[in-house]
Amino acid sequence: MKVICERAALLDAVNLVSGVVNNRSPRPQLACVKFDASADGELTLTGTDAEITLRLSLARVDVAEPGQALIPADKLRQIVSAEDNEPTLTIESDGDTAHIKGEDAHFQLHGFPADEFPAIPSFKSIADADPKTIFTTSAGTLSGLITRTLFAAARENSRYAINGVLLVRDGKKLEMVATDGRRLAKCSATTDAKSDPARCIIPSKALSMLLKLADEPEEPVHVAITDTRAVFAFGDDATDARATLSTSLVEGTFPPYEDVIPKDQDIKVTFDRDVLASAVRRAALLTNEESRGVRLAFKGETKALELSSRAPEMGEARIAVDLAGYDGDDIEIGFNPTFLTDALKVITDPEVVIELKAPNKPGLVKSGGDFLYVVMPVNLP
Repeated sequence: MKVICERAALLDAVNLVSGVVNNRSPRPQLACVKFDASADGELTLTGTDAEITLRLSLARVDVAEPGQALIPADKLRQIVSAEDNEPTLTIESDGDTAHIKGEDAHFQLHGFPADEFPAIPSFKSIADADPKTIFTTSAGTLSGLITRTLFAAARENSRYAINGVLLVRDGKKLEMVATDGRRLAKCSATTDAKSDPARCIIPSKALSMLLKLADEPEEPVHVAITDTRAVFAFGDDATDARATLSTSLVEGTFPPYEDVIPKDQDIKVTFDRDVLASAVRRAALLTNEESRGVRLAFKGETKALELSSRAPEMGEARIAVDLAGYDGDDIEIGFNPTFLTDALKVITDPEVVIELKAPNKPGLVKSGGDFLYVVMPVNLP
């Protein structure tokens, strides 16, 4: 194999593909990026950790000799990054050795035979295997769903099923739900065409990688879901995609999230998103691990909110906020400010609604008709 690549484009691709490889795997081949240069002038880079696989087609490449190579990802990324004065780099393979050449540099990396890389299923092979559902959405829609749910997914929780995000497909409706047991985020969207219903839990790592791939909002994303895998192909043609990400699904049963969403809230508060975000951020300055909560005192008659926090060794804070709208009785309730801030960061509408019931009942944050967020209260002294 011999290819001449534009260095900047190669670096972008190597950085993305390196994000899925497993540098600590007992199989050293999984710490490598596979180069596949075809006779028709296309170069494809592939990386996998045996659970998630990413395949990228690289533009602006001159294929001098077609072939394959398996190159250690970490050193490949470091070398391509360090050669920042080079407009192009030449990559050649000689058996298991890769040569990376610039104008004044020549690096040799010892790799592995390309045929030792695991077989990677294509979108077509999964689509032909009678998947539960196949549908197409836009990269902007997909990234919006991920951004507004992934932050609420569990991290290293013993309940494995919530270490990912639930994807629900039903007709034209596409929905994602995430929870860590103390909060729950749900976001929905519609697609152009109906498809068969399906439910699956997608790993957080795969969703983080999809966010990096979804850089053109209008780009089509083709999705196929089987009992054990989901595959996402970016581009007009799923069989000739710019990028294809395939992932194993999280095993287990997602909690019955509909039961967690409050249905009978008595108090409805309307905020300006930026005003509330600023107030919560400032009130959180005087909290600590022991007093990790901010008190929200709502006054219906004056349509006012006072946020307060206290850390015994530091002091206390009080922030006054005017409310855009208030319907209900007065109430005082405590929340973890980080949980509120996380939701306000991903809300795009300038107006936010919070619905409350009682100081010991969860709060419900709503934005538009497509996002809701349930957050449990905290006990305050």
